[in-house]
Amino acid sequence: MTAADADEVAETRLSGWRTAYAGIVAEAAGAVVGWACFGYCRDADRPPGTGELYALYVRPDLIGTGVGRALWIAALEGLRELAGHEGARVALWVAKDNTRARRFYERAGCRPDGAERSAEYAGTAVPEVRYVLDPLRAP
Repeated sequence: MTAADADEVAETRLSGWRTAYAGIVAEAAGAVVGWACFGYCRDADRPPGTGELYALYVRPDLIGTGVGRALWIAALEGLRELAGHEGARVALWVAKDNTRARRFYERAGCRPDGAERSAEYAGTAVPEVRYVLDPLRAP
């Protein structure tokens, strides 16, 4: 690869990312106020065809306004399309100490399945727990 290849390499990477990581953006008054990203589950111990919510974030001053719920519902619709049927399964990871996020997913019908891991962010270990929705159902 040479410097002359940089633009094509960058475009290939970007188009691959767009294909691999479907996402949804919430906007209000032309500004991004939240986003969600989903795709196939990366956990080998989940059944084939399981989807995964990779991330769901809302601007902190808008938590509790329905933006997160709207993103969740849109992500579930995308996961159903990805699976090709209503009975799909979904998994997601959430920081163990993030009680607000855990309550959000529990109210949405998700339950921890006992799996835990530790992810590292900026040099700090963050314990995570996996939540599942088996099978995926309408919110």
